[in-house]
Amino acid sequence: MYDTIDVRRADERFTTKIDWLDSKHSFSFGPHFDPENTGHGLLIVNNDDVVRAGTGFGTHPHRDMEIVTWVLSGELEHRDSEGNHGVIYPGLAQRMSAGTGIFHSERNPSSTTDVHFMQMWVHPDTTGIDPGYEQLDIGAELRAGGLVPIASGKGHDAAISIHQRDAVLWGGRLTAGETVDVPDDRHTHVFIARGSGSIDGGGPLSTGDAVRLTDTNGLSFTAGDDGAEVLVWATA
Repeated sequence: MYDTIDVRRADERFTTKIDWLDSKHSFSFGPHFDPENTGHGLLIVNNDDVVRAGTGFGTHPHRDMEIVTWVLSGELEHRDSEGNHGVIYPGLAQRMSAGTGIFHSERNPSSTTDVHFMQMWVHPDTTGIDPGYEQLDIGAELRAGGLVPIASGKGHDAAISIHQRDAVLWGGRLTAGETVDVPDDRHTHVFIARGSGSIDGGGPLSTGDAVRLTDTNGLSFTAGDDGAEVLVWATA
């Protein structure tokens, strides 16, 4: 059973659209502010971004935040003030711990192809840590089916680590009709990055839809006829 279920449709999200960026925000972000929509549990940013070829975010700062990036298609190039550099592609999880302060840039290195990615922020359990960076290819685990830990503060295998002991990001590339158990926690955020499906008590879901669950227990998600790529945060 569940205590509360709150379905948020794709077209209800805040939108930032300029010549090089098409960004959808699940929660308040930048100039978009709603005091009733500032996060769900420890998750405070769930941005769905498309960056045009050869463009991107210039160098900018962050502090005391755990930032997880997950590419859906294309590639994203990361550089930061700690000397870290990497090109993120589908199946490669990336975490940046802003800690005491870090500057970074994120650009689309392709001259022809857009990059589509999710960027998600959670509060750390300890502030003022040294900035850090980690990436890990979990493509093989995803191909095995089901939900896979992408980022975890609980020491899961096949997951990048985050400095938040009460949060885990699960992901799955589910085939048509595949059913998975939704992780139980105080706050669970189920996001349909691509495809479609349905969740117990929440009905049909399409690309860009999200479900915010509170005090969940025993729910399941079933992918639709076109399959689904889902991202599920389970937090305190």
